[in-house]
Amino acid sequence: MDPAVRSIDLRKTYGVGSAAVTALDGVSFALAPGTVAALLGPSGSGKSTLIKALGFVSPADAGEVYFAGRLVVKDGAALADLASLRRRHLGFVFQKANLTSFLTARENVEIACEFGGKPDGRRRARALLEYLDVAGRERAYPEMLSGGEQQRVAIARALANEPSLILADEPTAALDSVRSRTVMELFRKVAHERGAAVLVVTHDHRALDVFDHLYEMEDGRLRPYHPAAATAAAPPPA
Repeated sequence: MDPAVRSIDLRKTYGVGSAAVTALDGVSFALAPGTVAALLGPSGSGKSTLIKALGFVSPADAGEVYFAGRLVVKDGAALADLASLRRRHLGFVFQKANLTSFLTARENVEIACEFGGKPDGRRRARALLEYLDVAGRERAYPEMLSGGEQQRVAIARALANEPSLILADEPTAALDSVRSRTVMELFRKVAHERGAAVLVVTHDHRALDVFDHLYEMEDGRLRPYHPAAATAAAPPPA
């Protein structure tokens, strides 16, 4: 089976001359369907740049991106209709739920179903909210939902088009430890039960055990992350 997404030697630089900053320095990466991975690293290490490149939001300057085995971006040039790929096959979750304030929870998901070309949006929206344990809040507006409930609705919205790839950028940054773990476990559930590939950018080390794979970025370079090694390398408390 082809990876849901694969990159080869992605490179991206911001700025020129002495002000140039390397955001991606030869990043090769693959994520299989049905798996969930965490991407860690300090601010400015290139995590969000990689997410944007893999999600066809902001292509890298050089390198290749394959989607379901098909080469779709090469050296910054699109070889396919990237907007259509995003709309029909990708789901995005962000630090803030970014729900439309004048739509109910169900309507936020329902409109995403329609945008993704999925029929019977109301039934699908209700089923997704039930799947994520917020069915009882379908008529609530975003301001009436807790932070954790808003992120559940945001995940339901990301699932509206039955994506094969979900990209989440710091989705638990505004949540406490209990709600944060719950959201991370939902990503694992989505990957394992629905067959989506899920990549989560996070600074939160408290729920790393829910992930199938761990990676970290530093200075634009990607490598496997080993929690035990990181703990051993940390200085003792003062």
